[in-house]
Amino acid sequence: MLAIVLITAAFIVLLSVFNGFEGLVKSLYSTFYTDLRIIPASGKILTINKSQEQQLHSITDIRSFSYVVEEEALLQNQDITSPVFIKGVDSNYSSVTGVASKVIRGDFNLGTVDRPSIVLGSGIENALAVESDKNIFPLTAYMFRRGVNINVIDPLQAFAAENITTTGTFFIQQDIDNKYAITNVAFVKRMMSMKPDEYGSVEIAVEAPGKTEVVKKQLEKLFGKGYVVETIYEQNKSLYSVMTLEKWAIYGVLTLMLIVATFTMVGALTMLVLEKQKDIQVLKSMGARRQLVQKIFLTEGLLLASIGTISGMILAIIICWAQVKFKLVPIEGGTFLIDHYPVVLLPVDLLIVFTTVIIIAFIASWFPSRKAALQPIELKS
Repeated sequence: MLAIVLITAAFIVLLSVFNGFEGLVKSLYSTFYTDLRIIPASGKILTINKSQEQQLHSITDIRSFSYVVEEEALLQNQDITSPVFIKGVDSNYSSVTGVASKVIRGDFNLGTVDRPSIVLGSGIENALAVESDKNIFPLTAYMFRRGVNINVIDPLQAFAAENITTTGTFFIQQDIDNKYAITNVAFVKRMMSMKPDEYGSVEIAVEAPGKTEVVKKQLEKLFGKGYVVETIYEQNKSLYSVMTLEKWAIYGVLTLMLIVATFTMVGALTMLVLEKQKDIQVLKSMGARRQLVQKIFLTEGLLLASIGTISGMILAIIICWAQVKFKLVPIEGGTFLIDHYPVVLLPVDLLIVFTTVIIIAFIASWFPSRKAALQPIELKS
């Protein structure tokens, strides 16, 4: 019973810690990635006409949307160069995402088409060795020109180059901070020689999370087959698939530990069957059937498992509450976003753990109980 208590408690605590980190990662990604995104089904250019724009405004469940152009580029600070994804966004971007709230230095100022400014991810800022809010000299942005082939003699002809001023730094998540820099969409379109109605994507924020699928279907009907509408999960399929796989892997490892722990219960019940041989024979001589004898030992096994499981669940709930309240287990180093292990206790995890333990306990109890039921009647011994 003690083994089941400890394994059950560990089961729930580990799943709760994983839930905490999973929720933290999702919240960080939801700061940068939007509820919905419209991209072209093929190629990199999305054409939005006036009629489609008006229909976007007419969908009541859309809180706001932003036109975006994203392109690979090089940023140069004197003799230091760093590859980057430059993301050009319009004035609605701050109402669609929470990136502006994650600026740790300077301001979220993107400038204009003629005097562009750029907000760097913290990893890019470090790579370029600049302080975005104190940088005196502008950076140089290099981007490929559309429709221009690289000339071996003068490869720089294939690039558009222009100076751009740093105004701020955002800090969200390492993968994002090391990859993206944000500026105004008009500047990026000019660098890439794009037409007025051409963009890379449309990023959309919905009024409520429950409306996402409804809005997605409306957009798919509005734009047709030449466009793809992605949810925040579809934009990061690999990330969410890995997190789901990791959780099932944790579940599998802990289940194996639980199976090993139930061997102690199998041994205990087997010893009990050997000790109660005469009692079993007396019951059978009084008319007890095999089913009744098996039920007695099976019930005892399930009773032990139930008490152990419920006790383990109570212990796990106390541990999780104490971690949230008192931050008992800190995260060492001081460089993470939080200073303690996050814990999120979900009712569905309690149900899954309880069901798993009871099923394994039932299987473990069945063999000793079956052995007891098959005991022959030998009262003379």
